[in-house]
Amino acid sequence: MIDDIILALGLVAVLEGLVLALIPKRLEDALKILVSLPVEKRKMIGLCIVGFGVLIVWLSSILRS
Repeated sequence: MIDDIILALGLVAVLEGLVLALIPKRLEDALKILVSLPVEKRKMIGLCIVGFGVLIVWLSSILRS
């Protein structure tokens, strides 16, 4: 299980690094948009992303078994 967690963290690092390396200006624009949103809206977006991530992890665990 720990190797799965390390793999997941590595994949997150790769994706975040690719975003920073390939489209830094677009990322800066996206961050400006996020800063302009109200805090409650940012919290809701974060919760939706967490829910989507949980769904992906759940689906992958079903497909593995």
